[in-house]
Amino acid sequence: MIQKANLDIFSETLLDLAKKDKNIIVVTSDSRGSGKLTQFGKELPDQIIEVGIAEQNLVGICAGLSAVGKKVFGVSPSSFLTARSLEQIKNDIAYSNHPVTLVGISAGVSYGQLGSTHHSIHDLAVLRTINNISIVVPSDNFETRECIKEAINYTKPLFIRFGKKPMLKIHNDKDTFKIGKGVKIREGKDILFVTTGETAQRVYLASEILQKKNIHSSHINMHTLKPFDHDLLLEILPTVKGIISVEEHSENGGLGEKCASIISQSNINIPFKIIGFPDEYMINGTQSDVLDHYNMSPEKLAQIAEDAAFSAGAVAWVQKPVTANLLSPFGTTLVLTKVALGYIAALNQSSPRNSSVSLSTKVSTVSILTEMAISL
Repeated sequence: MIQKANLDIFSETLLDLAKKDKNIIVVTSDSRGSGKLTQFGKELPDQIIEVGIAEQNLVGICAGLSAVGKKVFGVSPSSFLTARSLEQIKNDIAYSNHPVTLVGISAGVSYGQLGSTHHSIHDLAVLRTINNISIVVPSDNFETRECIKEAINYTKPLFIRFGKKPMLKIHNDKDTFKIGKGVKIREGKDILFVTTGETAQRVYLASEILQKKNIHSSHINMHTLKPFDHDLLLEILPTVKGIISVEEHSENGGLGEKCASIISQSNINIPFKIIGFPDEYMINGTQSDVLDHYNMSPEKLAQIAEDAAFSAGAVAWVQKPVTANLLSPFGTTLVLTKVALGYIAALNQSSPRNSSVSLSTKVSTVSILTEMAISL
C-alpha cells in the first residue's frame, strides 16, 4: 500500500508535538518548503527560524538554542548540511554534546536531475566517523513517525535522513521501533538482505519476486546506522547462505562496509555483496533512473539475489522445471557444472566458518561432473 512521503510524516508529527511543547524549535536554511514545514510556520511562527542559505550558521544557532534548553530540529538538504557545515556538526554539536536533531532532507539521489552537486551519497560515511552522534535513516512512514517521537527527548546529538518519494507500508502493526535496534521485515533461509532507509522499499518488492520463484529471503532493516545493531545481524547470519546489503549511498563507508567489518571481525565465512554507488562520476537522471542504473531496481535486486543464492548452494537446480534445453548436451554440461559449484559451496557452508573445502576436493568434484557431461 502506497503511503505518504516520509518528509510529510516528519512535518505532521513534529507539528503535532510542537503544539504541545513550546520548547520545540525548528531552524531551516531556505528549506521551509522543501522540508514540508510551510504549515508549521503558519501555525507556530514563533517556533521556527529561517536562516537562509547558511548551513554553518544553522548548526551554530541550533547548538545555542539547545544550550538553553530548547528541543531543536535543524532542517536542511543533506548534501549541504553534511558538507558545508561538517566542522560545526563535529565541534558545536557532537563534541559539545548538545542534543540537537539534524534532519538531512532530499538525501541520496532524491534531487535526481540536478546531478552530483546535489546528491548526498557521502553523508552517512562522514557522520559515522564523528564521535557522539547517532544516525537514523527511516524506511517508511511508521519508522519516521516513531523516530520523531523518540527524537524529542533523545539525550544526545542525532542525524535523521529523508528522501522525497511516497513510501510503501513495509511494517506490520506488531512491529516496534527503537533507535539502535534493527527490525526484521521478512524471514527466509536462502539470502539475507540488509537495508537502511528507503532502499528497504525496493528490497521489499524484490523479496516478493523471489518468493514467487521459491527463493526465501530474509530482510532486516537497520534504520539506525549508528549505534548499529550488531546482535541482530549476528543472530540472522547462521540461518542464511549469503548476504546482500543495499543502500542509497556510496559503497564506501556506509551500511555495506559496516556489515563487512562485523562479519570479518567475527570470523564468519559467508558470501557477501555490497550494492550502492561506485566511486565514479554518476549518471544523470531521475532518482529512479539512477537507482535502476546502479542495480537497485526490484527486478535486478531479485536477479542478483537469485544468482547469489544459487552460487552459495542455497537453491538446487533440481527445484527448477526440467526442459528440453536443459537436456541437450550443452544444457546438461551447464547444469552439472552449476551443480558442482553449488555442491562445493554447500560443503563450505557445512564446514566450520573459518575453514574451506580443499582445492583438490573442488577440482576432483568439477572434473568428475564435467566428464559425466562430456560422455552424454
